[in-house]
Amino acid sequence: MKAKVLSRKEFLRGALASAAVLGLPKAHASAGKEAGTSPSAPEPTRDKGPLAITMWDFSWLERRWEGAGYEDWDRALDGLCERGYNAVRIDAFPHLIAADPGKTWTLKPVWNQLDWGSPDVNRVQVLPALTTFIAKCHVRGVKVGLSTWFREDSDNVRMGLSSPEKLADAWIRTLEAIQSAGLLSDLLYVDLCNEWPGDLWAPFLSPHLDWRDWKNPVSLDFMRRALAKVRAAFPGIPLLFSLDNDRVEDYLDHPLPDFDAFEHHLWAAKENDGEYYREVGYHYERFDAAGFRNMSLNAERCYRERSGHWQELLVSKVDRLAAVSRTLSKPLMTTECWAVVDYKDWPLLKWDWVKELTAVGVRRAAASGQWLAIATSNFCGPQFSGMWNDVGWHTEQTRLIKASKVDPGLRAGLLWDRL
Repeated sequence: MKAKVLSRKEFLRGALASAAVLGLPKAHASAGKEAGTSPSAPEPTRDKGPLAITMWDFSWLERRWEGAGYEDWDRALDGLCERGYNAVRIDAFPHLIAADPGKTWTLKPVWNQLDWGSPDVNRVQVLPALTTFIAKCHVRGVKVGLSTWFREDSDNVRMGLSSPEKLADAWIRTLEAIQSAGLLSDLLYVDLCNEWPGDLWAPFLSPHLDWRDWKNPVSLDFMRRALAKVRAAFPGIPLLFSLDNDRVEDYLDHPLPDFDAFEHHLWAAKENDGEYYREVGYHYERFDAAGFRNMSLNAERCYRERSGHWQELLVSKVDRLAAVSRTLSKPLMTTECWAVVDYKDWPLLKWDWVKELTAVGVRRAAASGQWLAIATSNFCGPQFSGMWNDVGWHTEQTRLIKASKVDPGLRAGLLWDRL
């Protein structure tokens, strides 16, 4: 039988995945490149501009049962590329890597009403899964933003991150593992904690703070010290904490000089202190179906009755954030956005109005020139079939994102260099 001749892409894909799984030295993982360097990513064929990014959070590792969307990473990533995305944000589970990278961890559900992650108890092993996944992104030219929601396991090891230095150490251990696999250059940035400092994701912070309290002196000091320690170990990687705060003008008083970008999350549904969700009757119920029952009955009607109002609220918030970015000469990224915070495939929930509103946010952000990475929504994943299956809608949005121009004042710095 004639032996199959592998293409370079097929060879790299197999070599990188095997190296990540087997823990081979990085000289093997780099498929013939000099030891200590990452394999060369495919050369870009576009002018440098914003990346079209999506959020696969902790779902990439947790939702691996049949039909959950991520049981076949090759299929999921090929679908992502087909839709025009060239970056993905995932949970690296740094606290679990720091505690025991090869252990199988039992995770508790953070909710059962939402389709991010697992709706019930689950088990995961973070390494070598993380490096295997990044290797698969590498061969497709997809940049990886690392973040973490500090998922709770049965031992609740995240509570051990009681100081900025311990948080930094967890990330350093994680980045060292990625470096050993020869994949460090595939990282777009590292977000040390999702939507800091809300206690759903950062319960180890004392005193407990709400996500609005990022500018509290305790929070500011914690972020500064953690970022400084990670940056000392990995000075070439853009670092930040992602934030979700209503009054974006607070950045002018607290410009966060240790951040390489603002990764800011915003939705029309949260404007005017949650006006839209109040009208709908949704209150972020995590383990109670009442919230989505009200969404089913009221969500589209409330939008259609005042679509101009909700669009105006969204455009105003995007413009305000862009103005802050322009004033501070600090680039923006947004991976969770534009219409509603929570949504899913459900009997009476339609996606057409959600796509209509999210497209308004995409266009406005892209036109501002202040964003270096733009998401279409926080539902761009294979588990959200009603959104995922509209390939034409995604390609229209991602083409717009990648064709948009970046303000000349932002065409420098660590994040720009990573695009």
